[in-house]
Amino acid sequence: MILVAVGSNLSHPEIGCSRAVCEAAVEAIEAGGCRIIARSRWFRSAAIPESDQPDFINGIVSLETSMSPTELLIFLHRIEDRFDRERSVPNAARTLDLDLLAYHEIINEGPVSPILPHPRMADRAFVLLPLRDIAENWRHPVSGIALSALIEALGVRQYCIPDDGPQAAEDV
Repeated sequence: MILVAVGSNLSHPEIGCSRAVCEAAVEAIEAGGCRIIARSRWFRSAAIPESDQPDFINGIVSLETSMSPTELLIFLHRIEDRFDRERSVPNAARTLDLDLLAYHEIINEGPVSPILPHPRMADRAFVLLPLRDIAENWRHPVSGIALSALIEALGVRQYCIPDDGPQAAEDV
């Protein structure tokens, strides 16, 4: 299973609010030759680390592609560039964030990119809750821990709720 996280916390002048940016990003992934197998609901979450940034809209897609992990990561970065992603400082607000979370069962702990699975995915509700929508029985490839146990381990430390429609994302 190839998993990509899609997120935004800044609107785009031509596309609109963060939710619209995320929807357009999924379309761009598919238009670039990837086949979307499944997609989660959109979730709203506070920025991590805590800051005065706007909330994020996040989701996950599962896809099929003939691209290698490195080629896919380059492709995702090109989409971010087309959506005016600026890489100023770590954890800055952004119009689009596309993260390669997992590429089948490949484990690559570095130093060569991409690191797989994504090193912080198991610590983030905004990744795990959308992932539950599309792969409830997923297990972390390195630890073998079930998704349900990873979610339970997070407890209530993070704010992440389903985003129930365009009206809910108008201010993002």
